[in-house]
Amino acid sequence: MKKTVISRRSLLASALGLTLAGMACHAPAKADDFKMGLLVPGSVAEEGWNRIAYDALKRVEKEFGAKISYVELPDNPAAFEKAFRDYAAHGYQVVLGHGFQFQDAALTTAADFPGTVFLVSSSYVHEDNVIGLNTDASQPFYLMGVIAAKMGKGAGLVGGMEIPPIAHAFDGFERGVKSINPDFPLSTVFINSFTDASAAKEAAVSMMSQGADFIVPNANAAGLGVIQATQEAGTQFGTFSVYSDYTEVAPQNILGTFIADYGQGIVRIVSGIRDGVVPQSNVDFGLKDKDVIKFTFNDEAARSIPEDLRKHLEEVSAKIVSGEIETRTK
Repeated sequence: MKKTVISRRSLLASALGLTLAGMACHAPAKADDFKMGLLVPGSVAEEGWNRIAYDALKRVEKEFGAKISYVELPDNPAAFEKAFRDYAAHGYQVVLGHGFQFQDAALTTAADFPGTVFLVSSSYVHEDNVIGLNTDASQPFYLMGVIAAKMGKGAGLVGGMEIPPIAHAFDGFERGVKSINPDFPLSTVFINSFTDASAAKEAAVSMMSQGADFIVPNANAAGLGVIQATQEAGTQFGTFSVYSDYTEVAPQNILGTFIADYGQGIVRIVSGIRDGVVPQSNVDFGLKDKDVIKFTFNDEAARSIPEDLRKHLEEVSAKIVSGEIETRTK
């Protein structure tokens, strides 16, 4: 798989995702004492992962009566650590760092605050009171790869940054493609930004000019540029909505939508946290978690996925859930 890295453009945010964990060996928290903080790299006003994290935090407030707070941060590790420390010092039992880039700051801070659980999204960490939550995007991306190889002539992947969560997702796509056609043309570009939709659009246009008729984003808000590029290029080009539903932007081009309902995942895990139950490893949601991972088809697409392929995808999904198919390198 060919990889290209485009020069840095207006980097404001890093890998997003959503996180949570629990307090090992702690007594259950009283409803009026339970406090949860959120750190996001960017604004909660923008659609995408940051907004999902904020909405999940509000669900925790509503469903558990928790006291909540959030802080919007620049891409600065020192700011991450300060925010973690501020929340822990003010007695927050759980602080959620919304993205893989928060992992190092959480690990640095955690030893000084054993009474706080530090949660890191899109991370496989589990060390004392630092717990990662990962949505295994490689599984739905594997299905996208199968679709692309069955229906297309070539594919391109546009990533925000070359970090583990995105690398795992793209690994899944490549494996899906190769399960159908080992020689299927596939290229990857990382634009080094999660906000620069123009850079993502430029990368998509370049891939289409080189023969790819499926372009798939994994770049948070910047991914909208890929959707726009396919819409403008014509209905012969296909794509997928990733994490947010952009079907209205390109109803003829989007064949399917992958949504990770992090809010539901958080509610489930935080319910245990509140009762003093802590996951004994990082949390890894996959296709088995139908309340969290949702992959749906767009029947209105110009190249709607045919019934025989949909049946094949059901069989593939079952094999992924059973472990018969591995969608990424462990």
